[in-house]
Amino acid sequence: MHEIFWPEGYLPGLTDNFASNEVIVAGLGAAEVWPQLADTRAWPTYYSNVAAIVFHDGSGPRLNLGARFAFKTFGFPIEAEVTEYVPPRDDEPGRVAWHGWAEGDSDTRLDVHHAWLIENLPGGRVRILTQETQVGKPAQELARTRPNPMINGHQEWLDGLVSASRG
Repeated sequence: MHEIFWPEGYLPGLTDNFASNEVIVAGLGAAEVWPQLADTRAWPTYYSNVAAIVFHDGSGPRLNLGARFAFKTFGFPIEAEVTEYVPPRDDEPGRVAWHGWAEGDSDTRLDVHHAWLIENLPGGRVRILTQETQVGKPAQELARTRPNPMINGHQEWLDGLVSASRG
């Protein structure tokens, strides 16, 4: 199975917080899942922790390489730029990632790298992996919180993505 590509400074285990969620489900393929993730208009229909999605650069609502957008999640207003965007093919996984940040001073600034990998597996299965690394004092606080809001929130996103992909 494939893995996430991490930019310098965001390697899991070397950041202030890391969340990893994955599902493998039968009866779906990357071709059914990808449109639900690539089109940000769909996100609020299956994930309750995202709102106010706005594209700053005239692109959107579909993600694309270099797109600049903003949204609210986990109580943070996030600015983001898509740094990786590769739709799935039969022999290669789909990949999308963005660098996100919440402006602030040294106590409130948050930087994240959020990545998705969607790949077909043998037997009519699809693997959906989402991982996020975070840097900053808010990330340190999130890492200490139990239950972990990132793990729980991203699991809701995965579950909703699967449900929406099934139609």
